[in-house]
Amino acid sequence: MVELDPDKLRDVTGWENAPIHICMDADYRGLTFCCKPGYSLTFGFKCKRDETLKELGISQEEFIKIKEEFSKDNDWDSDLVCFGSISYCCMRRGGCPRRDPALEKRYPDKTKEEYMKIYYEKKKQLAKKILESVKDPQNKKKVRPYLDLF
Repeated sequence: MVELDPDKLRDVTGWENAPIHICMDADYRGLTFCCKPGYSLTFGFKCKRDETLKELGISQEEFIKIKEEFSKDNDWDSDLVCFGSISYCCMRRGGCPRRDPALEKRYPDKTKEEYMKIYYEKKKQLAKKILESVKDPQNKKKVRPYLDLF
């Protein structure tokens, strides 16, 4: 079993011991909170998405495909959020002026607590899909302990 750094985890409704962002030294599961490759970011200097994808042998194209297929399968496409999909949204527990209205629109019969729970449950599912996409046997060994957490 992998030892998780408690400073790099958050207990959010729907996902106990969720990882923080990759740019803040999260474990591999944190890729679920990364945005779309190919765009410059305000904090791009500390972004570790591309480095982490390369380390795991996941191409940017494959990462985009996984996130966009997940978005289609879960009706998460939205013109309200960055990159047109809730699958690219980050953790921001304190709220997001784009993500939260998109979730409210997607789940109109739910309270904020209920739709945030759905959000984090689905982000957890997406994290698993991303890690399951690792093909190289050496890299599979790197992600196996994190897959065991699901």
